[in-house]
Amino acid sequence: MYNEFKNKKITVMGLGLFGGGVGIAQFLARQGACVTVTDLRSATELSPSIKQLEGLPISYKLGGHHEEDFINADLVIVNPAVPKDSKFIQIARNNNVATDTEINIFFKLCPAPIIGITGSNGKSTTTTFTGEILQQTQRRTWVGGNIGKSLLTHLEEIKSHEIVVLELSSFQLKELYNIKRSPHISVLTNISPNHLDRHPNIEDYIQAKKSIILHQKQDDYTILNYDDHELRKWEKECKGRVLWYSAKHTLADGAFIKGNDIIISVNGLNTAIPCVSGIKIPGIHNIQNILAASCAAYLAGAREQHIAKAVTTFAGLEHRLEFVREVNGVRYYDDSKATTPESAIAAVTAFQSPVILIAGGYDKGSDFEEFAEVCARNVKAIVLIGKTAKKIKELILKTKGTKETPSILTPETFREAFQQANTMTKAGDVVLLSPACASYDMFLNYEERGRQFKDMVHVL
Repeated sequence: MYNEFKNKKITVMGLGLFGGGVGIAQFLARQGACVTVTDLRSATELSPSIKQLEGLPISYKLGGHHEEDFINADLVIVNPAVPKDSKFIQIARNNNVATDTEINIFFKLCPAPIIGITGSNGKSTTTTFTGEILQQTQRRTWVGGNIGKSLLTHLEEIKSHEIVVLELSSFQLKELYNIKRSPHISVLTNISPNHLDRHPNIEDYIQAKKSIILHQKQDDYTILNYDDHELRKWEKECKGRVLWYSAKHTLADGAFIKGNDIIISVNGLNTAIPCVSGIKIPGIHNIQNILAASCAAYLAGAREQHIAKAVTTFAGLEHRLEFVREVNGVRYYDDSKATTPESAIAAVTAFQSPVILIAGGYDKGSDFEEFAEVCARNVKAIVLIGKTAKKIKELILKTKGTKETPSILTPETFREAFQQANTMTKAGDVVLLSPACASYDMFLNYEERGRQFKDMVHVL
């Protein structure tokens, strides 16, 4: 038991549907806290999350927030999805009520060393794959964080000799800065403009990401993507030992590719792992993710055989450039998790075959110019949906000029988008859902968008 929570009045702000508030609410209720969960959504909308809390002594204030829950509390837990300028957080502070987050509490209480992974794109794949490698070793491995699983409820099982792998978002890291903690091994995949609907500018977003390195100690490690121009500038700010990884360059310290080998170079020692031909997930960005994960796992005790086995068996994540099926010579891929232009660019350029792309969605302030240029050059046709459809169409038309391809369609519904994409296919083509945008204008989340796509593929 963690006695600091016992009999305390704690408000959990934002239950959410991704496990954001579920883990912390379960944990606090089991520690004997008096928990109130409050959310702007209704009980019906939140029913999948509420179901997971059945049988626990929790009171609910749903469909809106009430000032008294932020005044008469000992502590307010703020979910990452809550805007930082919320008047209710201000009310708590004005009444000297402390605020904290699920991830901060985990960092303060976790007895095991932590590998933290962040970046604009590729962090879920890198986190999952790091876990897969370490699970090949004798060391018990826990994987969670922003990937959708709170490890707080397992805190009492985690031992100091085990290892924790966490995916960390910019919102989680911004809060982590306040408690002056960083992971023992920090991995950064890349930096590109993201979540500018929530961060006031790109500098604020980059500063939030930097929290993963700013409180490391000298014997900690930072693993940076050498192929990313922004990250190359970070070395002088790193407190720990810096290792690089690259899919394009040979490096003195870190991980790179040489022929069929992944080479990991640490302290002047080179370890060669012959496994590149066995990689199952397409695209140079996935080679980068594999190198980052291999390097992090190696530092945590994994060896050649563990990395080789994981590389040749890892088929990627659901909704992340996931092969669905082939019908009449046409291959269908679900990349619904590509919610930024950069991740969609990586998907489009991963294929040699002609691509019919379904893209568009909720606008979170991204810049689509480069995405439009890549589409104009690399896709056979593009079907655009959602709030960003008009903006992306105009940018592609400007870039392609009088060229015939790609043809651009803007149907009203997702179903029509799928049907229209299908009518343009011939054997050898790829139909790719890689939206470059968040899903909130038409779907509950990117998973629902991906599931609907796969359902339509399966009934072909």
